[in-house]
Amino acid sequence: MTSINTLRALAAALPLALVSLPALADIKDYAFRLTQDELKQGDGVIVTVQLIDRRSGKPVPDAVIFSKRLDMEPDGMAMMATPLEALPVSEPGSYRFKTNLTMAGGWRLSLGAKIQGETGTLENKLTLKAVP
Repeated sequence: MTSINTLRALAAALPLALVSLPALADIKDYAFRLTQDELKQGDGVIVTVQLIDRRSGKPVPDAVIFSKRLDMEPDGMAMMATPLEALPVSEPGSYRFKTNLTMAGGWRLSLGAKIQGETGTLENKLTLKAVP
């Protein structure tokens, strides 16, 4: 094949290649959501969140959660934080944490994550309530 014919073949194939590219997502297309927004106050409480793709509503597995914090900011006590222990994944797209909800009231769960294949960092703040 001559170089002109090669260029023509590439030019003809280029529009097809562009059409078949996957749609690129934005980090804003993802969000964490609580599976329960009300939990029993106490020690050893399990908080579960799902990471979802907002466009499809489907769970997103294999995210790397590198930042996590649970504090009582909704009740004006951001300095009152409690440790979170990451637990093994029970199902794709679900992320579980063990914690101690020492007081009844409002709690804020702050998460930072990297999503496989996406640029940027997902940061979400979720509010839950501990009940006696």
